[in-house]
Amino acid sequence: MNSKKYNYEDFLDIIETLRSENGCPWDRQQTHMSLRPCMAEEAAEVNAAIRILNETGSFENLREELGDVLLQVVMHAQIAKEEGLFAMEDVVSEVAEKMVRRHPHVFGNLSAKDSEEVLENWEEIKKKEKEGKNQAAFPLREIPLELPALTRAQKAIKKADRLYEPQPGYREAARRIREAADRLLACTPVDYDVEIQELSGDILMSLSRIAGICKLSQEQILADRTEDFIRRLEGPENR
Repeated sequence: MNSKKYNYEDFLDIIETLRSENGCPWDRQQTHMSLRPCMAEEAAEVNAAIRILNETGSFENLREELGDVLLQVVMHAQIAKEEGLFAMEDVVSEVAEKMVRRHPHVFGNLSAKDSEEVLENWEEIKKKEKEGKNQAAFPLREIPLELPALTRAQKAIKKADRLYEPQPGYREAARRIREAADRLLACTPVDYDVEIQELSGDILMSLSRIAGICKLSQEQILADRTEDFIRRLEGPENR
């Protein structure tokens, strides 16, 4: 077994070699588009590893899966370098500069007494960054289609609240859920029923608003509750 301790520069060289003329045929044929599913899968594996760490205290999975995400980042950067677009050094420099710029309470003279104030400052800095730039004609459409639907809904509502008109508050959103639920009770369950589909959508959008107001992740909530459901039915005590 190789006992060498590799560092960051070694890793960049390894990926460059894999992509070289004498490298790996599979790695050489990859593109930004072909690697898209890999990034999504590896991000999910990281979330799974975090859950395992929380449940068992075992950190090996998280260490490995973070490495797999880093692999995806470096692969994309290497492909971009070959295309003459940018290199991994540019990626690191840009995100480092962004972190310094958006944390003036750490690297500058601004103060922030709590996380809420940090987030307010963050949003204000983002606004200033966009000044002088061409703004998108349809800013809500900038929210990636590739996001999970619940996450995208939450982001769209938050952005619309800021750019267009105030969206329903907590109690109004809860009231809309109750009204839609009452209408669902009056429906007859039929496969692919349009009314039931629309009412279910209204409930999900209102839940998205509530989750956003309360700083909750709908995806994580549903994932956790699904896991609770599975454990209740298939937990060790039921086997």
